[in-house]
Amino acid sequence: MAARRKVIIVGAGFGGLQCAQALIGKPVDVLLIDDRNYHLFTPLLYQVASCLLAPSEIATPLRTLFRHAPNVRYRQGRVVRVDTDAKLLALADDDVVAYDTLVLATGSTTNYYGKSDVEQQALGLKDLGEALRLRNHVLTCLERAVIEPEGDDRRRHLTFCVVGGGPTGVEYAGALAELVRLVLPREYPELDRRDVRIVLVEGTDRLLPAFTPRLSAYAKKTLERLGVEVRCNSLVASADDRSVTLVDGTHLATYSMVWAAGVQPADPLDQPPAGPSGRVAVDDHLRAVGVDDVYALGDVAAGHDRKGATLPMLATPAMQEGRYVAREIAEGPLAKPFRYRNRGTLATVGRSAAVGKIGPLQFTGFIGWVVWLTVHLYYLIGFGNRVRVLARWAYYYARLERPVRIIVRADERS
Repeated sequence: MAARRKVIIVGAGFGGLQCAQALIGKPVDVLLIDDRNYHLFTPLLYQVASCLLAPSEIATPLRTLFRHAPNVRYRQGRVVRVDTDAKLLALADDDVVAYDTLVLATGSTTNYYGKSDVEQQALGLKDLGEALRLRNHVLTCLERAVIEPEGDDRRRHLTFCVVGGGPTGVEYAGALAELVRLVLPREYPELDRRDVRIVLVEGTDRLLPAFTPRLSAYAKKTLERLGVEVRCNSLVASADDRSVTLVDGTHLATYSMVWAAGVQPADPLDQPPAGPSGRVAVDDHLRAVGVDDVYALGDVAAGHDRKGATLPMLATPAMQEGRYVAREIAEGPLAKPFRYRNRGTLATVGRSAAVGKIGPLQFTGFIGWVVWLTVHLYYLIGFGNRVRVLARWAYYYARLERPVRIIVRADERS
């Protein structure tokens, strides 16, 4: 009997997870390697950071997902080197693993555009640890503002600069404004919510550049109605632990700079070599160019749409690519190349408001929010998580509450 082919998938994000799930029951042995032992539903990270959802509601243990999959195994580890000639992976714990087919799905990391001072001061919103750190930071700022006398230090604690007007920045700015609107009047009588300042900084001429101008204008109007100051055509020039300076000379006195201004592909391990964009060059079957038996997908791969444009670094292209690569591996080279189908784009803008475009249809307001809610519940991994998140959203909507407001630090001792 011929030995079964060994497939290694590096990365358990949207693309890697879809690929592994699509290979369940196929005549291959799959090893999924990721340093995190859970799959994270990153589109809802901002709701953890803004005190609405608990971490366990958007993260699912990988061993739970594959406990009934006899041919898929998970290993916690970090791949540090790939030898494509010998078909070997070196892990950080010095172990070496052989493969027959390799799938690189290592995702992306935050892009600070070479600004080391910004990277040092910024609060990111890319993974669960950063979301919890941001939640702790915002709640701590409110607590410290209570005991600070009127003056510059209190204003710094109550000023929040959000950098990046894409979906993550817009959604977090709106959620933060709702947190302030709902919680401060009832639980922080010492503070006037009108003293809280939220500034959203975007480098282009409008928010949500990937959306239509009409939807961008609606998002801006809605955020401003919530009290968010929107500054388009503006970039961060520098930052320190007490302020953020914009390129036009505007000086924001703040202890809080939230960075949602962009991502870059994670280190593709130098093999196969990345292209000028930092993403691995792939052919129209998502095979890495120049090496054998290696696929790349998701944010780390420079896949293209029907018009030849590089695919955006979003969850939906990664998921479609993951399923396609699984078919290639299970069935052999497919006759048809990979073709991305744009399922639309959605973003929330505060409570009961969202913008979205699905095909020719455009949504705003409450209808857009319902569409956004439905789509995100559908893609959320695990039935239990769907039930819990739906219950949490219903509770939040009815009670005007943000219930997850516990400051927990990693160094606490009982």
